[in-house]
Amino acid sequence: MSAATAKLEFNGKTHELKVRSGTVGPDVIDIAALYKDTGAFTYDPGFTSTASCESEITYIDGDEGVLLHRGYPIDQLAEHSDFLEVCYLLLYGELPTKAQKDDFDYRVTRHTMVHEQMSRFFTGFRRDAHPMAVMCGVVGALSAFYHDSTDISDPHQRMVASIRLIAKMPTIAAMAYKYHIGQPFIYPKNELNFAANFLHMCFAVPCEEYKVNPVLARAMERIFILHADHEQNASTSTVRLAGSSGANPFACIAAGIACLWGPAHGGANEAALNMLSEIGTVDRIPEYIARAKDKDDPFRLMGFGHRVYKNYDPRAKIMQKTTHEVLGELGIKDDPTLDVAIELERIALTDDYFIAKKLYPNIDFYSGITLKALGFPTTMFTVLFAVARTVGWISQWKEMIEDPHQKIGRPRQLYTGPTVRDFVPIAKR
Repeated sequence: MSAATAKLEFNGKTHELKVRSGTVGPDVIDIAALYKDTGAFTYDPGFTSTASCESEITYIDGDEGVLLHRGYPIDQLAEHSDFLEVCYLLLYGELPTKAQKDDFDYRVTRHTMVHEQMSRFFTGFRRDAHPMAVMCGVVGALSAFYHDSTDISDPHQRMVASIRLIAKMPTIAAMAYKYHIGQPFIYPKNELNFAANFLHMCFAVPCEEYKVNPVLARAMERIFILHADHEQNASTSTVRLAGSSGANPFACIAAGIACLWGPAHGGANEAALNMLSEIGTVDRIPEYIARAKDKDDPFRLMGFGHRVYKNYDPRAKIMQKTTHEVLGELGIKDDPTLDVAIELERIALTDDYFIAKKLYPNIDFYSGITLKALGFPTTMFTVLFAVARTVGWISQWKEMIEDPHQKIGRPRQLYTGPTVRDFVPIAKR
């Protein structure tokens, strides 16, 4: 049977375009030869209708609320896996055997320390520097310390760089946090798992013993799993675009962190918590609900709805459960922000307006509440997102480098500026 095609009529000519099918999801019209054949480009701001690559890592069906990593539903992974098992899956394509998992855990754990000279980097930042600004600088500087894993043509060096980034990101994030609050750095402990080790580095102090609460460690584990990868989002596309030029992996991940910092992307959970603080108390919720429903009012409820998911965000269901587990474990009472969040959640799940518009609480809404309850300031929220997303970025980068069809990214444009005009000397302007 012949392959499916699509027909395009342009300037009186009919052009046949190949139609490609993935293993699941919508078909894709291949326009790679469009400019050569027609002399025209397509116009797609935000690339919302354009597949920029072929990938086997993550699949999203926004209409049905589906998120799969290598075919495995996110709820099953969050319920039954730990974060490093999900890392292995994203990097290698299959769930590990016990021997493979033990080996992978060992390799990651033994790479968690950073070069001691890197601690001096932090003193170059102002004490009130935003932790994401620190992350951009320090992660980019990794390439100045680990020259033996920057040759992207060497598969072994690519894997060493991948392991190093996954392992060192929580250490760097914890150092950024400690510097932010003026406490001494805490070194990683090899006997702790990934999430527990991160909490220990963030909240332990040298003058007393710190015991990691297993309920809170499991919550942190789930937050990392739920944020591990999310297909071709803005930061992942940034990593791929930077990597397409042949840039080293540390520079590519630093570029992803810079993109993630934006309030429309990784900063959304911080924005959601700031909104809850602005509302302030439960009795003011009706006022803000009314403003959200008023199309002439610029106010928007942060943490509700999603660019991709037109149904309930599958990650939000798991995060909702985790949020209430953390609040129950900590026994937090008399916190106005959390009171507002719980009441706003109740309204959003029962109010006809929210249901009709499919404005369900998303993962940013619940993760912001959970991270606040764990003791993190809002400035750290996007940093934690970066710790989790590093494995997704590096998996996507590795896949792109190994793709024989990979080319340097070079989007086109619709030019609307002046046409050709002659230079006028400054005295005659």
